[in-house]
Amino acid sequence: MDDIEDPLGPLDPSFAVQFQRDDRRPKCQLYLISPLDVGGEFPDRLRRALGAGPAAAFQFRVKDVDQHKAAMLAEPLQRICAEHDVAFLVNDSISLAKRLGADGVHLGQDDGDPREARAVLGPAAQIGVTCHDSRHLAMEAGEAGADYVAFGAFYPTTTKEVRHHPHPVILSWWATVFEMPCVAIGGITPVNAPPLIEAGADFLAVSGAVWGHDEEVAMRRFGQLLA
Repeated sequence: MDDIEDPLGPLDPSFAVQFQRDDRRPKCQLYLISPLDVGGEFPDRLRRALGAGPAAAFQFRVKDVDQHKAAMLAEPLQRICAEHDVAFLVNDSISLAKRLGADGVHLGQDDGDPREARAVLGPAAQIGVTCHDSRHLAMEAGEAGADYVAFGAFYPTTTKEVRHHPHPVILSWWATVFEMPCVAIGGITPVNAPPLIEAGADFLAVSGAVWGHDEEVAMRRFGQLLA
């Protein structure tokens, strides 16, 4: 599924020039994604980050860890997010999100169906879906009951291996046609983020730009950008 060509065909980049952000849409917000190593001093780093700049959501992302250990790692992070009124979402695992009582789950194309997630997590859960560079996948996610769709990677990233590199025009198209929020992801920094904000991203999903640097400085820079 990840490698199919978008049956809707390519978008014309000139469309982005026509787009004007609707003032009724909330301002673009920050969506933090954890590094894979969330042990050790990371809870303190998360607390400092959230104290330095605003974030709307935090995604707990670990790999090759059994669910019991993942739950132990998640517990202090979930508590810190609650203290800062930041939504706590789990990457990939509907069952772990259920176990933790998380605010929601983010699903890749091979990680389950939004309908299943809704049935398990309930009506209040926030469910996001990775849609790469595909309008078709994004519309399918919306029809399946997702709360947001994520497009990317917009820029080179070392956080994960990626094969899809959409043009920012896909954000303009989505924001013009649909009310459902869209998330931009992939190598985003305070320097290269403005074109994505202008194109219509409702959220910027960032990881390395925060955790690969002084997190307090990075969060303040994003906060200034998104103010």
